Amino acid sequence: MSVSRRIRSTSLAALATVSLVASGTVAAQAAPIDPEIVSIDLLTFNDFHGRIQQEGSSAGAAVLAGAVTAHREANPNSLLVSAGDNIGASTFASASQEDNPTIDALSASGLDVSVVGNHEFDRGFADLVDRVIPRFAEKTGADGTDYALGANVYDKGTDIPALKEYTIRDVEGVQVGFIGTVTTDTAAMVSPDGITSIDFGDQLEAANRVAAELSDGEESNGEADVLVLLTHDGSEATACETLSVENTNFGQLIREASPEIDAIVSAHTHKAYECDVPVAGGEQTRPVIQADQYGTTLGKITLDVDASTGEVQESATELIVLTDEDDEPLFDASEEVSAIVDQAVEESEVVGQEEIGQISGDILRGGEVPGDDRGVESTLGNTVADIHLWATSNEGFGGEPAEIAFMNPGGLRADLHYGQDGTVTYKAAAEVQPFANNLITMDMTGAQIREALEQQWQPDGSSRPKLHLGISDGLSYTYDEDAARGERIKSVTFNGEPLNEEASFRVVANSFLASGGDNFAAFGEATGHTDTGQIDLEATVNFFKSHELVDPAPLGRAVVAGTDWATVSLSSPTTAPGESVTVQVTGLEEGAQITASAFDGAVSVPDIAEADAAGATSFEVQVPADQAEGDYILSISQVAREDISVPLIVSSQEPEPSPTPTPTQEPTAEPTTTPTSEPTKTPDTSKSPDEDRDLVNTGFNTAWIGIGAAAVLLLGIILVLLRSRSRKNTH
Repeated sequence: MSVSRRIRSTSLAALATVSLVASGTVAAQAAPIDPEIVSIDLLTFNDFHGRIQQEGSSAGAAVLAGAVTAHREANPNSLLVSAGDNIGASTFASASQEDNPTIDALSASGLDVSVVGNHEFDRGFADLVDRVIPRFAEKTGADGTDYALGANVYDKGTDIPALKEYTIRDVEGVQVGFIGTVTTDTAAMVSPDGITSIDFGDQLEAANRVAAELSDGEESNGEADVLVLLTHDGSEATACETLSVENTNFGQLIREASPEIDAIVSAHTHKAYECDVPVAGGEQTRPVIQADQYGTTLGKITLDVDASTGEVQESATELIVLTDEDDEPLFDASEEVSAIVDQAVEESEVVGQEEIGQISGDILRGGEVPGDDRGVESTLGNTVADIHLWATSNEGFGGEPAEIAFMNPGGLRADLHYGQDGTVTYKAAAEVQPFANNLITMDMTGAQIREALEQQWQPDGSSRPKLHLGISDGLSYTYDEDAARGERIKSVTFNGEPLNEEASFRVVANSFLASGGDNFAAFGEATGHTDTGQIDLEATVNFFKSHELVDPAPLGRAVVAGTDWATVSLSSPTTAPGESVTVQVTGLEEGAQITASAFDGAVSVPDIAEADAAGATSFEVQVPADQAEGDYILSISQVAREDISVPLIVSSQEPEPSPTPTPTQEPTAEPTTTPTSEPTKTPDTSKSPDEDRDLVNTGFNTAWIGIGAAAVLLLGIILVLLRSRSRKNTH
């Protein structure tokens, strides 16, 4: 099992692969090279988040199950394992039914083992152990604790494990042990009220402690031939050379985890990578994989194990996409799981279709792909902050009115799309904020507000270096990304005046953020915390019903220091090709002259009027009719000043096939137990998810391929025998 005793020969593995691919007949009939070698496939997924329906590249639970069935038919020695966040932040079909449909669908898909993710604690530790684990037990017929491993989760103030630390599966006599750990950031990412009885310890210590127990030769404390670490933690990088050396808690974990651990399955950052990572203290490597997110991709780690010694002789990894470039499934859907999903959708649709309001344009999360970057300002973050402020300051609010609101980016799990006519449904609103957090008001000094803004830059070693808060209208600040920690916020204003750091302000945030979640300790240190009794979703529904039309909140409440010489606002953040957007610039000196350009200089605005006596001017930007849709920058310039860059989104806003919010949470429906289906298409799993997966039919005579493949296979066997005593370990 030890990495130092393992052998990996890439050239021979490639030779064998070529032989098998070259002729399906030869592959099916060829005898194993070594009858003592057991080839075990670990089929992995992570951050599923209740994506039980197919939507875009998210294949859905039924297609995921079909892919697993197809691979198990090819290799019965296959285990389906999850690296956590199976539930929580789910789409409406699951979230509206407490994620029961997701538990049922994954159980029917043949899930063998899972570690807990941070979202498994969204409803509290009691919900995990009293509802989630028992439901897995009921639906799988197995030990439910095998679906909530957590070796670094302890009873409060002790080193006593609060969850099962590991589980073992027997595969043709090979004992495969799975150790589970979850990011220590979990304590900062879920409501503290739900985890008062537990602590989250160091992952590396827990993984190495359990690995030592499972490989010390003492049967009394469990033994495994092969060890796999399931960690709900991951890298923001996808390049293996970066991931292998990164200075984060995860980087330390994958390098310094015990050499007895043969493979690592990761999660949490929603990235796709398959890497061989060097093990500290030697020249060996081991596979580390993360399979993207939401059921778009199935990870695969193949371990060839000598059954007589329990040693891993060779390993390989793949990322298997489940849909093609047109988002069509590459595998047949499981009928059993389809029935579970259909029932869940049917039950959720009734309440979900209620119309609650209208929007004038898309309201989106941050990033070039909305939701991809939590470290930048977003129209949705600011809009939700405005909603929370309204909910706690309108005439019908009975408490002390709030003055300022904040929203954490991780609490936004879907966008609000204009679609065909701007209608917002209850389902769409629910998917934006799926956690059912209460709104909490509190007293904060100006100094604490500044500190909260500083805490957007997360502690060293965090998976996400920055989490950009949505802030309500009236609050604004400038910042310098390159300044020292604690000195990045340069100026803060409230209602146009410098923020008085000695004064007290009534602030509102959701209960997660108000308790210091996401490492925003300043909110937890505030005084006078008061539960308003309003759930975030309820506040959103009431806001929409009280406003005839909701506009996206503008960007620019946070600006880079040095670009704050003027305030720029757009009539709409989204403009269609061929149309124009009105730009209002204020805060100028009377008579000031500015220039503007957009689309990398392709459009310049001539003869902008000088600023009037109030320091304001305005102009129109015409979007070319043939301008491709996407995110662009409008640059505002003035002599001797740094340009102001304003995001400008070009979108036709044509009718969409259906309202398309994105991430959310919760499960539905009951399962049955019949694995089904074979792949409708056979993907080229040797390619990455972004590569072309269609093979060209050349018409070449496959009989010659079979003969050639047999010869190559024979050559491979000879090379194995010749080099069996001298191969170097590169695993």
